[in-house]
Amino acid sequence: MSVRFVRVLAWMAACCVAGPAAANQTYKVAYTIGFDPAKHEATVEITTTPGTGALKRLRLTKDPDRHSVFKGDGKVTRDGDSITWRPPADRPGSLRFSYKVDHRRSNGAYDARITDDWAILRVDRLIPPAAAVADGSSTASLTFDLPEGWSGADIGYRLNLDKSRYVVANPGRRFQQPVGWLIAGDIGTRREYMHGTEFAVAAPKGQDVRRNDVLAFVHASALELLSAFGRLPTKVLIVGAGDPMWRGGLSAPNSLYLHADRPLVGEGGTSPLLHELVHVITRIRGVRGQDWIAESFAEYYSILIAQRSGLVSDTRTHRALELLRSQGRNVRTLRGAESSGARTARGVILLSELDAEIRAQTDAAHNLDAVTRQLVGKGRISLEQLKDAAHRVTGQASKVLESPLLGG
Repeated sequence: MSVRFVRVLAWMAACCVAGPAAANQTYKVAYTIGFDPAKHEATVEITTTPGTGALKRLRLTKDPDRHSVFKGDGKVTRDGDSITWRPPADRPGSLRFSYKVDHRRSNGAYDARITDDWAILRVDRLIPPAAAVADGSSTASLTFDLPEGWSGADIGYRLNLDKSRYVVANPGRRFQQPVGWLIAGDIGTRREYMHGTEFAVAAPKGQDVRRNDVLAFVHASALELLSAFGRLPTKVLIVGAGDPMWRGGLSAPNSLYLHADRPLVGEGGTSPLLHELVHVITRIRGVRGQDWIAESFAEYYSILIAQRSGLVSDTRTHRALELLRSQGRNVRTLRGAESSGARTARGVILLSELDAEIRAQTDAAHNLDAVTRQLVGKGRISLEQLKDAAHRVTGQASKVLESPLLGG
């Protein structure tokens, strides 16, 4: 998960402001997303309808290289990259804009792309971060306007009862705005409902994405994911694609992207799919300088959940941890803006040591899960929060979390 995305989500959560109206006042927001493959663009229409409450002002921060043509009912003003929309006060109003979909990473691979047949992108890039001033809170829905020949679309939200639109629901936010991955076009989707959660695996038709294999792997591990973290999202969308899309995995709220060539379990014993699922389910992120917390938790549980689910043996689990121990042996600090490779590996070993310490201090009554469940859904986690969570489980300070690795 990118640092930019973490900052965007934090900014969105902080900036959604309500007016003085009572909490039970509501208004409607409807999002319609369309696609123009010939122009390599997507289009967005945001329509707000007053109810017992009303949207007074919406400020969006556009990407100057990708967003364009902001037009709307009411009043639309521009100040640099900031777009402010004041919809009509007494009737429905709409704001419309366009977005260039194609985007390449530094290695030239796409992390967003539109072709004549399909599109894969992040909806929280498409619809830029927004700050709302309103009387009350919003309910929100999303529909797709698809080109001829495109069979469907999916996103990390559930359809309403008549399956005419997606219900956008992000707990804790007064202004509802869709986030996460979306896929649209001539696509194939396999889905199952497990422990109250809809899991959907979607990919463009004709690409070598083994949807049923992925779904079977999730089916085998879903109960252990629920047991470890205490909750699952209402829906998880897993988007797959082959080259020239980026050859990795990227998580987002209620959704993740995984390249078709990524294995379900790698030669080193870790699981790219479970790694991204841990990110999606826990939403654990490290504060600035502590990215190892997010990445090492995800990598550690990618091994542990596979073992608990019976997908890998105890022997292979031990080998995976020993390989990570070797990879991280020269790491002197876990602090850093981004954690990958050796630093993440060393963080996994520290977490395994913390797990052993918790078991010893509680006579095996608890393990790291009891700490992790306290952090699930809390967003940015500091080292002090991690220490406090461990202390609440064991009743004493953790020696593992006083390691010199966690210093400056």
